[in-house]
Amino acid sequence: MDVFDILDRLVAFPSVAGRPNGDVAGWIEAYLAEQGIQVTVLPGPEGDRSNLFATIGPADGPGYILSGHMDVVPASEPQWSSSPFALRKEGERLYGRGTTDMKGFLAAALAAAPRLAGLRLARPIHLAFSYDEEVGCRGVPHLIARLPELCAKPLGVIVGEPSGMRAVRGHKGKAAARVSIKGRAGHSSRPDLGLNAIHAMAAVLGAAVNEAERLTHGPFDPAFEPSYSSLQAGVVAGGHQVNIIPDTCTLDLEARAVPGVDPASLLAPVRARAEALAADGFRIEWSPMSAYPAMSLPPDAPLAGLLHALTGEVPLAAVSYGTEAGLYQAAGLDAIICGPGDIDRAHKPDEYILASELAACQRLIEALGARCAA
Repeated sequence: MDVFDILDRLVAFPSVAGRPNGDVAGWIEAYLAEQGIQVTVLPGPEGDRSNLFATIGPADGPGYILSGHMDVVPASEPQWSSSPFALRKEGERLYGRGTTDMKGFLAAALAAAPRLAGLRLARPIHLAFSYDEEVGCRGVPHLIARLPELCAKPLGVIVGEPSGMRAVRGHKGKAAARVSIKGRAGHSSRPDLGLNAIHAMAAVLGAAVNEAERLTHGPFDPAFEPSYSSLQAGVVAGGHQVNIIPDTCTLDLEARAVPGVDPASLLAPVRARAEALAADGFRIEWSPMSAYPAMSLPPDAPLAGLLHALTGEVPLAAVSYGTEAGLYQAAGLDAIICGPGDIDRAHKPDEYILASELAACQRLIEALGARCAA
């Protein structure tokens, strides 16, 4: 199978984040096993989702991890020109959910695997494929925790998120949470008898807006756009109809932090303002939704030099989106981003990747294999 055949098979699996992934994980496991490659299935605590870890070469020596996620975002938008889970080729463009984010990278790695397996690798190349990245990097921490028993400490991790095949050394960290306020319902003509959860949420929203403004004053990191940490309220929901005192209201909010700042700490003032509402009789629930740390690889790191040599371009300092790379770095491993596609095509109808981008990614992986060969 070539890279296009593999991508066709991967896209056909509607592996939306938060759902069972046995079909796509099982297909990848079987494909690699056919190449004589050792694969370990790592079930997550959910019971219906698994990470995969495969090793090509000697597992007891330091090598490199190629990291990607098997899940995709939903594809319910009506603007799709064709079925999002059936690969459609139109010239250089290959359309389908996940083509860019990030089944294209998985396809390139899997297409390169037979050639890597045929080399006498002195340093191993590992494939680490995770689940539920799109809902807060929930799967990869379980994989990272198992690495000491699966391989020697790697020299570096290449996370294949879409970067136009130019390596990237940094990204911001993120934390997201949901605050739920429960008040007391009643007829809107007697507000004195109820507790209006939407009115109460206004105070929490105000705290979020104030924190967002405060963050614009620094600390700053000029590698990023914007150069400061940020906070936003993303979703607000509550109420039933206009003449009923709303007894519930929820708010989803997120913070994105420059390296050196804990993203969860940026939400703390908003949480404190919400929890203070308990004194007025409201019940408050604070539910973390996702969190991952920032990633910042020094420009003189050997992994940055390796990607410079493989791509022919100096790695970019940073990008605005986040990846699993920060979690690998937090575990003590050097990590860098480099993958096919453009992040601006992701999470949209008619997501696509270019055939030339897939070919370039496969060439890079095979070139890495040549460097790791005896």
